Amino acid sequence: MIGWIALNMTPGIGPRSATLLIERFGSPESVFHATRAELESLRLKPESIESILKHEFHDRAVVELDRVKSLGGDVLILDDGSYPGLLREIPDPPIVLYVKGDWQACLDQPCVGVIGSRMCSTYGENSSEMLARDLASRGITVVSGLARGIDTAAHKGAIRGNGKTVAVIGTGIDSVYPRENTGLVREILAAGGCVVSQFPLGTPPIKENFPYRNRIISGLSYGVLIVEASERSGSLITARLAMEQNREVMAVPGNITSGNSFGTNYLIKSGAKLVQQWQDVVAELPSEIAAAILPPKIDPPRAEDAVRQPELVPADMSENERAVWSLLTPDEGTHIDILLESSGLSFGDLNTALVGLDIRDLIRVLPGKHYARRT
Repeated sequence: MIGWIALNMTPGIGPRSATLLIERFGSPESVFHATRAELESLRLKPESIESILKHEFHDRAVVELDRVKSLGGDVLILDDGSYPGLLREIPDPPIVLYVKGDWQACLDQPCVGVIGSRMCSTYGENSSEMLARDLASRGITVVSGLARGIDTAAHKGAIRGNGKTVAVIGTGIDSVYPRENTGLVREILAAGGCVVSQFPLGTPPIKENFPYRNRIISGLSYGVLIVEASERSGSLITARLAMEQNREVMAVPGNITSGNSFGTNYLIKSGAKLVQQWQDVVAELPSEIAAAILPPKIDPPRAEDAVRQPELVPADMSENERAVWSLLTPDEGTHIDILLESSGLSFGDLNTALVGLDIRDLIRVLPGKHYARRT
């Protein structure tokens, strides 16, 4: 294992170069016994060749493994039976995975990637959380990238559904990016989820890392669901990677006037599966998995049901809470001044109603004193 970790830590050696070296020399250990001429014939970077010849990272790899263990993590290598089977199938898979949490339970379940815009709308955030919750509650592991916006909502939705979620990160497992998701990582691990990275400990969140992270998200998953994506969104890159890896690509349709919907609507026009509910996602999974989760027959949703569904609220809701609830939607936030004017309530009564709804997790409190229904 030390040879694998050392090769993964070698500067200038990514998954493609590592695969080439292992195929050429038979094992990571043999790579470090190659001659300069043999390494130069593979057109490696000079700094990579020097590092390999000097065995620079062997001792550091031993320390690295000890540090990972001290963090409660583990290291999976490509030729290990514990390495995720789906990920092994992609071209040039990472030769090393750093994992933390209950990774076996998470990856033993069918996995679906849920990703999207960092600067998402309320509609996108609610859609991501709802779909992730519904999928996780039915035994599907939700894989996402721990980014702000849609990714964060997907992880939170999976936890709300009492299911499992995998955070694939672009740093070492000893750090969290963005920092405000430190608490979310604790929640993920406490709920039986896990954190996965191909990067050594101490790796900072540089932009070059995130395409590698996105390959793992799609590689671990049977399919990838894009909830919101702008014209230049990184999520579209993940969608392309998923297609190259022969994974299903799915997308949630959005408002045609919203920039955040350009990418998802474009994907749907290009052949991605349109997703409105969790059943649409499960139907795209391998037949034996779909058959075990889906009911024998799914009736198409009726328009009248779609109208009535948001009104299915707890019966013990107070009159003031019901009045406020009726003014809210899950698609966008409503400012407190509009609620005050439209409800006819005093500020004190309005505030009491909002607190009551929030305590029961029926509304989402947004920045700038805006409020929206939870789906």
